[in-house]
Amino acid sequence: MANSQFEYVKAFEADDSLLPNCWIVVRIDGRGFHKFSAKYNFEKPNDRKALDLMNAAATKLVTEIPDVCIAYGVSDEYSFIFHKSSKLFDRRQSKLLSTIVSTFSSYYVFLWPQFFPEVSLSPPLASFDARAVLYPSDTNLRDYLSWRQADCHINNLYNTTFWTLIQKGSLGAKEAEEYLAGTVAADKNEILFRFGINYNNEPDMYRKGSIVFRDYELEKPSSEEILQESIDQSTESSVSRSAMDQERKRRAKARVTTVHIDLIKSDFWTQRPWILSGKPGRVVKEP
Repeated sequence: MANSQFEYVKAFEADDSLLPNCWIVVRIDGRGFHKFSAKYNFEKPNDRKALDLMNAAATKLVTEIPDVCIAYGVSDEYSFIFHKSSKLFDRRQSKLLSTIVSTFSSYYVFLWPQFFPEVSLSPPLASFDARAVLYPSDTNLRDYLSWRQADCHINNLYNTTFWTLIQKGSLGAKEAEEYLAGTVAADKNEILFRFGINYNNEPDMYRKGSIVFRDYELEKPSSEEILQESIDQSTESSVSRSAMDQERKRRAKARVTTVHIDLIKSDFWTQRPWILSGKPGRVVKEP
C-alpha cells in the first residue's frame, strides 16, 4: 500500500492478538435457530439430517483449516480448537473469529441441498455468531470439552423426555415442562422407560455429540524419537515458519473423521496423542 496523508488512520486499529501458549477455542452458535428449526420443520428432539449437516460443515472447515486440531459439536453449536502453538493470522482474534464463522456458515448454506433436497433455503439464511476463549493448560481444555459433552447429555436427556411426553403422552408444552420440574436423571429415565424407551439405546450422536479430528495410525515411538520430541518442545519458540508450514501440510493430508464417543475419560486422549501434542501423526490412517 502506497504511503499517503490518510495512512494515519491505521493507528486506530487495535491490536487484538491473543495470548501465546494458550489453547484457542472458537465456539460458534446458530443465530435464531429456534425460529430457523421451526421454519424448516426440524424433527424433535433431534433432527438427524440437521445434525449431519452441521457435522459435514465442520468436517469441511477442519479439512480446509489445518490449524484446527479438534472440533466438538452438539445441536446448533460447534467448538473449533487451535493448538497452543498455533500462529495462524498471528493469533489475531478478529481474523480467527471471522474466518471460522464465515467458513462454517458458507459450508452450511452450500451443503444444505445435500441434506434437505426437498426444501430450498430462503432469507433469512442460516448464520452463526462466534466467540473466542483462551485456556492455558491441557487440563483446562479437556475440562472445557468435558463440560460441553456433559451439557450435551443433560440437555438431550431432558429434551428426549420432554418431547416424549408431548408426542407419546399427549401433554402440551407447558404441561410437559411442569411435569419435569424438579426431576433428576433417574426420574427422566423412568419416564422414558414407561414409554418403552431405553435412553442408553438412543444414538450416540444425540447423547455424546460429535468429535471431528485428523486421524492417524498410532505408532510406538523409539527412545531416540522421544528424546528428539523433548528437544523439539524445549526449542518450540525458535521453530521456523518453514517448519511450521511443513507440519501444516502434513496435517492437511490426514483424513478428517467424525466420531460420537466419550471424550471425558482419558482413553480418548491417550489413544490420540497427536491432538494435545500438536504434532501430526507419522502414518496417515487409511480410509
